[in-house]
Amino acid sequence: MKNYIVRRNNDLFDNMWNDFFPSGVSSKSLMRTDIKEDENQYMMEVEIPGFEKQDITVDFENGYLTVEAKKEQANEEKEENAQPKYLHRERVESYSRSYYLGDVDATNIKARYENGVLTLNVPKQKANNTHKIVID
Repeated sequence: MKNYIVRRNNDLFDNMWNDFFPSGVSSKSLMRTDIKEDENQYMMEVEIPGFEKQDITVDFENGYLTVEAKKEQANEEKEENAQPKYLHRERVESYSRSYYLGDVDATNIKARYENGVLTLNVPKQKANNTHKIVID
């Protein structure tokens, strides 16, 4: 499932932290989204603070618009005693969220990222309301 994050730490302090923090962090709380609609398009504003534009990808497939934000972790090799060891970390390095929009004009989706907010304009697919029915 793409709409949630699961903690994967199993160290000694997990039980202590479970009293204070939930076992999973919902991407809904991390990627708060406002969606507006008019007759021609969906307008979405997705909060993704702390990421750069190049860290964000947007894909559309089978009616789902997926927004993914991913930071590459720097692998710094330091001496074991040089830095304090983390007891608990909650800052997310990557997460994603999918939105079902159905039939849209995927080739004309526009995206802009500014001040931690991803703005998407998703044009609706124009429906052809006239259709001749062949009589057998």
